[in-house]
Amino acid sequence: MASVDISGVKKSYGAVAVMHGVDVAIGDGEFVILVGPSGCGKSTLLRMVAGLETVTGGQIAIDGRRVNELEPKDRDIAMVFQNYALYPQMTVAQNMGFALELAGRSKAEIKAEVDKAAEILSLTALLDRKPGQLSGGQRQRVAMGRAIVRHPKVFLFDEPLSNLDAKLRVKMRAEIKALHQRLKSTIIYVTHDQIEAMTMADKIVVMNAGRVEQIGTPLELYDNPANLFVATFMGSPAMNILPAVTQAGAVLVAGVATLPIVVSVPPGTKIAYGIRPDEITIDPESPVKAEVVVVEPTGSETHITARLAGHEITLISKARVALAPGDQIGLSFSPNKHHLFDDATGRRLEASGGMAA
Repeated sequence: MASVDISGVKKSYGAVAVMHGVDVAIGDGEFVILVGPSGCGKSTLLRMVAGLETVTGGQIAIDGRRVNELEPKDRDIAMVFQNYALYPQMTVAQNMGFALELAGRSKAEIKAEVDKAAEILSLTALLDRKPGQLSGGQRQRVAMGRAIVRHPKVFLFDEPLSNLDAKLRVKMRAEIKALHQRLKSTIIYVTHDQIEAMTMADKIVVMNAGRVEQIGTPLELYDNPANLFVATFMGSPAMNILPAVTQAGAVLVAGVATLPIVVSVPPGTKIAYGIRPDEITIDPESPVKAEVVVVEPTGSETHITARLAGHEITLISKARVALAPGDQIGLSFSPNKHHLFDDATGRRLEASGGMAA
């Protein structure tokens, strides 16, 4: 196990800059997830930590030692790839022990390490099989086992679950989290799936266009997003964002809902009002009316898309509702659950007070 310090890291391909001074401090034994949309730089950053990409500027240190110029094999890291990268002609046991064989370890040592990792990952009964005889989830566990036997200081995961079906992804998320809790290892994990990030990470790094937007625990990012990008990226369904204008001791949302909120900007300022789908309720008595657009029952809850003053919003109802497109519904917003953002910069604004519309 080890700490990883990423300080002012930049990356350019010729004249094109893709990373713009990234700073991330990862503690010993932390499970840190880099999350963001495609092309945000998260995989590039992971590959720079691994030594598969050169660092244009800044420094990467593992356990206090600068590794910018070190070859991947000298960094004491292990990487688990999206495509498993298993040798098809080798058995599971041979795949898992191959790196140890290259390192000159004895057959007895290799067998002991492989058997131990196989027990952790429930692969003991599969050690004599070849990758072609395994399911996707089993192949992913073999790739993880190959990393475990090396006892690296840092595990790097590059979207390891993206090739699996939805049900298997949920199962593998739990397995990887349990593995981290058992090994107490330092893990840096890349995904574009914010649900993976929310359910697995100790700490999340939200990236966008080669920059870090916010770093925090899953609930810190969910409850207190630093800006509009984080607010709309973290959470599923995404946070609703509506245009609003400040008034004296209130905010006028979408031109139809006046909410008593004190904001740290002058009256008449255009801002963005955010509220999560589970903080909007159907209220027949509310003067704020919206038109139902789509109704999506999921079993335990119903997702409703509605049009409020020309703006589409999503709400979640725990009750089973008999609604159809075109129906008119009244809406209330939970008090003190709003998120306000500067309309020009997207930065979070401080506010106090609030009650249902």
